[in-house]
Amino acid sequence: MSVDPPAVLGEFARTNNLRHLVLSDARRQMLPAYGAMVTDEKSPMYRFGKRAYFILDRRGIVRWMKIQQNPLELIQPADVLSVVMKLGS
Repeated sequence: MSVDPPAVLGEFARTNNLRHLVLSDARRQMLPAYGAMVTDEKSPMYRFGKRAYFILDRRGIVRWMKIQQNPLELIQPADVLSVVMKLGS
């Protein structure tokens, strides 16, 4: 059974009542460009995406990004909201 990433993201957005665009790099084309992919061939996570957060403006310009080296480290929603508020001013 194959998974259609756009359909999955669309369902996720509908289920969670999201009004913003949710993106995925299922083909791993952008992950390396932003340093968000594990490139150590010895790692069991090789070619997997790192936990990464990006905030883009309406024109698609990356205004903020945070790439976690440890996938268990999560950013608090309040911290992200703080960045959004700063960028919006």
